[in-house]
Amino acid sequence: MDIQALQISPWTIVLIVAVVSACLCATILFTLLKTGLAWRLATDVPNDRSLHVRPTPRVGGWGIVPVAAAATLMLAPSLWYAALGTVFLAAISQIDDRRGLPARVRFAAHLIAVVGLVVLFPANAPWWILVILAFLMLWLVNLYNFMDGADGLAGGMALFGFAGYAAGALFSDHPLPELAWSATVISGAALGFLLFNFHPARIFLGDAGSISLGFLAGALGYWGWRGGVWPVWFPILVFAPFIADASMTLARRLLRGEKFWQAHREHYYQRMVRSGIGHARTALTWYVLMVAGIMLAICALGRSVIFQSCALAVWGAVLCVAGALVDMRWRRFQSTLSDPVNTVR
Repeated sequence: MDIQALQISPWTIVLIVAVVSACLCATILFTLLKTGLAWRLATDVPNDRSLHVRPTPRVGGWGIVPVAAAATLMLAPSLWYAALGTVFLAAISQIDDRRGLPARVRFAAHLIAVVGLVVLFPANAPWWILVILAFLMLWLVNLYNFMDGADGLAGGMALFGFAGYAAGALFSDHPLPELAWSATVISGAALGFLLFNFHPARIFLGDAGSISLGFLAGALGYWGWRGGVWPVWFPILVFAPFIADASMTLARRLLRGEKFWQAHREHYYQRMVRSGIGHARTALTWYVLMVAGIMLAICALGRSVIFQSCALAVWGAVLCVAGALVDMRWRRFQSTLSDPVNTVR
């Protein structure tokens, strides 16, 4: 999109694109709910590891993916692979949402999408760096799915995270407008989904939505680094709360010898909800944390290596403190459960 030809401020275009994307996504999801089709496509039935208590449609991806893919193809054609890869993963994940698929089949689809991006659009870097980045993108695809377990959480992270990408792509010393438009579309679509997902949620994201958003977070992050828009640390800092929670939880389970691929309720956000903070306040806390990290990331763009290193160190320390506070609250909560005086009704 040539904004100079349109004689419109880039921020005006961003606002228009975001609002239109949100309206389109919300319209699709409202229609699915109103017609009852949402429950026939995929329904999440609560189990002993769930944080919700009633069956809920898992069709958030049906609103986000078509809007994100179609608008990206129109506004940012250079990102065509990201759009088509998202549709591919959404289709595979929808089958998994409805019928279930073996883990090896799901992983093979993730691998095809990520490796295809790196092979078709290689960056000017040693091969081993590209291998590491491909691994990190695979992890991002899966951790986004792991972190989709509380009302408003994953949708809010998409809203703010991709908005951070859009701002970074415009504020950069080497701006890339098409990247900004694509990120804005995804952020706007996430807002449309969040209207139905904030507590009490009427719709869940589902694997078709969470896997797609995880892939887009990695693909657009890689695209910005490849194009010199931002350093490799920028996407990591933008999605740092998600990455830190999922990575620390995985590390703990591995150290205990547990099967990390099995469903559980040990993420920090799950502990926050279960210890009495609730879905809404947990989501709002994460929103504040993520927005602060995004502002720091944008502020660090174009600064010296020393400033960027200090920013990363400071934010890592902040996340560690936040995690420690959640752990303290969780231990106090568990102690009240084990106290006979407090458990007797």
